[in-house]
Amino acid sequence: MARRIRLISTVYFGVIACGLTAGMAQAADISPNIVFGSGNTNGSFTVGTGSYNGPNITGPDAKLEVGLRAKLRFDENNAPSATYNYDGVDTYTFDAGAAPGGFNWDKNSPTTPVWSFDWSVATELDFTQPSFNNTSLNALTYEMRIDGDAGAGTDFFAFDPINQPYWDHALGNMATGNGDGIVAASPSEYAYYLGTSSVAQNSWNYEFFNEPSDGFFMSPLATFDPSVAGNYRIEFEAFYNGNSVASTGINVVVNATTPVPLPASLPMLGAALGGIAVLRRHRRKA
Repeated sequence: MARRIRLISTVYFGVIACGLTAGMAQAADISPNIVFGSGNTNGSFTVGTGSYNGPNITGPDAKLEVGLRAKLRFDENNAPSATYNYDGVDTYTFDAGAAPGGFNWDKNSPTTPVWSFDWSVATELDFTQPSFNNTSLNALTYEMRIDGDAGAGTDFFAFDPINQPYWDHALGNMATGNGDGIVAASPSEYAYYLGTSSVAQNSWNYEFFNEPSDGFFMSPLATFDPSVAGNYRIEFEAFYNGNSVASTGINVVVNATTPVPLPASLPMLGAALGGIAVLRRHRRKA
C-alpha cells in the first residue's frame, strides 16, 4: 500500500533582488524544537536564517529560519536512529542499501533507502504567536528542491511543500514543545492552521515519491535505487513577496558497501584444515 501524499501542484519561483537579509547556512538546532512525531531529538541541522518586512508587518523585521538534516531512518533492526553522520557543515553520509523491512505500509520495498531527511521552517522567531496572515506560514511561499541524480549533477523536482490544499505536516508556533505539533485532519483545518501557525516540520523518505503508484510521484526519482552509491542534493528556500528570505541545502552521500576481505592467511588456513580432514578420512579407510 502506497503512502498517501497530500500534495497537488508544483510551484516554481523567480528570485527578485530586494533589501531583505539572509545569512549563510550553518550547523544548529532548529526553532523551537522538533515538533513532529515522538522521541525525536533536535540537533545536526543545516540551518539558514533571514529577515523580511513589508507594508503588512508592523514593528521590527520578522525573522525566519529554514532547516534540513538527513538521518538513519532504518538501522539493522529496521528501527529509527538518531544517527546523522554529519560533517558539521552540510553533508550527511550513509551506506547504500535498502531498508531491512522498511515502512509497514510498503514492507520490504527494494526502493526504500535506509536514510530519510527532516525539514523545518519557522516564519516568526521573535514572537510566540505569528501575526495572522502576515507572518504566519501562509504569508510566504517556499520551494523544496529534491535531487534524483545519483551522479555529480542534479536533477531537481521543485515544489512548494507548504501552500497546498492538504498535507500532514506537524504545525505549531514558537511555544510548541517537542512532539507537540498539530496535524490537520482536513483541508479546511489545514488552511486555518497555515494562517495561525509559524512552524511547519516533516520527515520524508525518497520512498514516498519514487514510484508512479505513490500519491505524489517525483519523476526524477523514477530510477532511484538505494543500493547504488551516489550524491544527492536537497534544498529548501523561503520567499516573501517573491523575494528570497532564507535558504539551506544539504548533501546526502551514499557510500557503496563492500564485503570485508578475509586476511590473506585465512584462505591458506582453510586449505590446510581441508587437507587435515582428507587425511583423517583416509586414515579411517585404512
